[in-house]
Amino acid sequence: MQDLYPSRQRADAEMRPRLDPVVHSEWTNDAPISARQAAAFDRDGYIVLEDIFSADEVAFLQKAAGNLLADPAALDADTIVTEPQSNEIRSIFEIHAQSPVMARLAADARLADVARFLLGDEVYIHQSRLNYKPGFKGREFYWHSDFETWHVEDGMPRMRALSMSVLLAENTPHNGPLMVIPGSHRTYLTCVGETPDDHYLSSLKKQEYGVPDEESLAELAHRHGIVAPTGKPGTVILFDCNLMHGSNGNITPFPRANAFLVYNAVSNRLEKPFGVEKPRPWFLARRGEPAALRVERGPLVETVPA
Repeated sequence: MQDLYPSRQRADAEMRPRLDPVVHSEWTNDAPISARQAAAFDRDGYIVLEDIFSADEVAFLQKAAGNLLADPAALDADTIVTEPQSNEIRSIFEIHAQSPVMARLAADARLADVARFLLGDEVYIHQSRLNYKPGFKGREFYWHSDFETWHVEDGMPRMRALSMSVLLAENTPHNGPLMVIPGSHRTYLTCVGETPDDHYLSSLKKQEYGVPDEESLAELAHRHGIVAPTGKPGTVILFDCNLMHGSNGNITPFPRANAFLVYNAVSNRLEKPFGVEKPRPWFLARRGEPAALRVERGPLVETVPA
């Protein structure tokens, strides 16, 4: 397959134009988001959905996340990533396969229907994870485009995927919330440096390859600005796969926890990686011929066993 988005192949970074649409469907009155929201996603590369879950549903999700964090021995050890300089949990991957509550969340129509509309296709879960920033010790996630890694290391052909971050604790301006560069999703910033074998073993703690150069980041930030969407538990932040984003460390006593769900169009299934010989493992990138997600409707607390 032709590589439309080459990266990590040249000595200098390049800013290339995006070759794919951002919103893949025509908006109609039946769309699961408003015309204004669809236009904002197209323009900025992200939108925020508020008050789509009830208080009981949010508490239900928080309990499920707490159960995952409280009993790591019950999880697949490969899916657990700790902080670079401590044993504090940084991320738990494949949460939709390790928690029935998270599986039901991923399939919920309030999320999945939005993904299907924006991507213009049936969808499946490419990756899921619980990102946790403990108080005082939570380290930063450096600036990056998810698509650059998913393309080079996983073999995702086109920009037809998106992430949803479901806030499970209050995200404030102070406890390391997600930061985005709105509008950066329309520029594909290539990265410098060949990718080492089994790069994921270190990159999940601290990424050193597939990292944008500072000069290009500064240009994007000066051109578009930086926004840090915050919100109460239950808020959902959607962002395009190529949106430049990151987050600061958390030196407050208030932990931050978010469930991340990555939806990919079924027509955009993974191919052979475009920049490495050995693809990343199963819990980071769903390979093969995954079936379209079966969308579920109704309150979370009534459709999932406790």
